Amino acid sequence: MQHQQLIAALPKTELHVHIEGTFEPELMFAIAQRNQVQLPYASVEELKQAYNFHNLQSFLDLYYAGANVLLKEQDFYDLTWAYLEKCQQDHVVHTEIFFDPQTHTDRGVAFATVFNGIYRACQDAKEKLGVSAYLIMSFLRHLSEEAAFETLEQAQPFKDKIIAVGLDSSEVGHPPSKFERVFAEAKKQGYLIVAHAGEEGPPDYVWQALDLLHVNRIDHGVRSEEDPQLVQRLFEEKMPLTVCPLSNLKLCVVDDMAKHNIKRLLHKGLKVTVNSDDPAYFGGYMNDNFIAITQALDLSTQDLKQLAINSFEASFLPDAQKMAWINKIQAL
Repeated sequence: MQHQQLIAALPKTELHVHIEGTFEPELMFAIAQRNQVQLPYASVEELKQAYNFHNLQSFLDLYYAGANVLLKEQDFYDLTWAYLEKCQQDHVVHTEIFFDPQTHTDRGVAFATVFNGIYRACQDAKEKLGVSAYLIMSFLRHLSEEAAFETLEQAQPFKDKIIAVGLDSSEVGHPPSKFERVFAEAKKQGYLIVAHAGEEGPPDYVWQALDLLHVNRIDHGVRSEEDPQLVQRLFEEKMPLTVCPLSNLKLCVVDDMAKHNIKRLLHKGLKVTVNSDDPAYFGGYMNDNFIAITQALDLSTQDLKQLAINSFEASFLPDAQKMAWINKIQAL
């Protein structure tokens, strides 16, 4: 089986995707018109040009501007449904989706409006697309810990429908230590814990995520390689890293895909996984990421299978479901 065929055939799970980051220009324009919101772009083409940003902050500025058109439950449903259809096309059978309540509640959109639209699409996808989804509520790290506590409180009525809490947005200058208390409270309430660390931030942020937040997974984590002691710890603890290759390229974490360290980390025995992060902005969904690293890094059939297996092992699915999918991967 050729690599491209194998990538298409592999069952996969996506563990690092921001639902607001799946907002394609055409859908953004359609929802803006439906809600009579004025975008600062004259056309879909002009908006697509704006997607040529050069760092995390310029991306985030565009990302938050796009989110402004999301006002009603149906908007969040349509956004999520469009992403879940992409999952089906890429044979992503399970996804664990980040959503950022503060991006919307700070604009006066109710938490319930955001959550119910996303959740309803996930429920429909299971039935109609054969794609299962869990939801991860992320705190925006450029805001205060106090604001994160308020969001945790707002989530109470939906607690049984949210599997984990995470930490995202501008990394540099906002270390995990800033949120130690709110994550301790979230863990006490029964949430699993994930956090972005080691993307633009230093390896020290990964140590903090491990030691202070007690994470179940590290999101990104590619800069961990700069610290051999940290790499050894990640290996020993079988700590998953949810790596996002096209995102790393677009945001200049690497300047050439051939220099990406995902293959080295994989061969060191780390539990690295492939994910799309903000695929509408970063040039590709799951299979696009797999194809990009396969071509640039000359990945073997075994590498590809191991990356897919890692994604199931690192997921929050029940063990029996993980094993059923892993067996299918090994049989390919």
